Amino acid sequence: MATIGVFDSGIGGLTVLNEALRQAPAHHYIYLADSANAPYGEKSSDWVAQRSLELCHWLVREGCQALVVACNTATAEAIAHIRHDMPAIPIIGVEPGIKPAVHQSHNQKIGVLATQNTLKSDKFTALLDSLKGDCEFIPQAGLGLVPLIEEGKIDAPETESLLREHLKPLQAAGIDTLVLGCTHYPFLLPLIRKILGSDIQIIDTSAAVIKQLTRKLEEFELLQSPTPRTIRLYSTLDANYLHQLAKQLIPMALEQHSIETSTVFIS
Repeated sequence: MATIGVFDSGIGGLTVLNEALRQAPAHHYIYLADSANAPYGEKSSDWVAQRSLELCHWLVREGCQALVVACNTATAEAIAHIRHDMPAIPIIGVEPGIKPAVHQSHNQKIGVLATQNTLKSDKFTALLDSLKGDCEFIPQAGLGLVPLIEEGKIDAPETESLLREHLKPLQAAGIDTLVLGCTHYPFLLPLIRKILGSDIQIIDTSAAVIKQLTRKLEEFELLQSPTPRTIRLYSTLDANYLHQLAKQLIPMALEQHSIETSTVFIS
């Protein structure tokens, strides 16, 4: 049985943890929310890369044998550095599901809702360049959405209003497929459906990320066990608040695990 570390700039990575607990429940998990520094999407690339590396080292010191970088911005800016620095353990990142979207779109018009940093990253640009000619991509930065989600305002009128503004250009472009390029955004799925309707295909890569994690765990012989499992919820801001939101947002996923919480300072 492995101890798996999952980190994000805040609560968005709970969408990935939720999928991990569904697909691979018989492991220990440490979830680290760097909420004191959220959102990452508007910080400098160098800062994100350095901070992400610091958090990964902290998680390994806490006993993690595998890491999931459950933040699109951190993946885009830091995953190569992390893998180079920590070659001995499996490290899984998250990326916008551009390739699945290309296969699923019927009219070849695909919207990508992501943070500013993800959209301007070299990794994302290279991904789009590799698929040029296959589809028309309409990127849209979701400025202001992550702070609202971090405050628990998942279905608040102000969140819906801001989301409508961000989705307007995508609607005007006639997209038939929307890629969610931030792990926070799946929490907005009901609002997105309300605004865009049921015909739009929405791509969230959480399931694919955890499939890759399970493959890597098998490769490194970190197998599941029937013994009691724990989830440690750490926050650099307020672990009690993180726990409250986790119980609200992913209640069923937490049922079979013992929960521990702690607020931590990581410099």
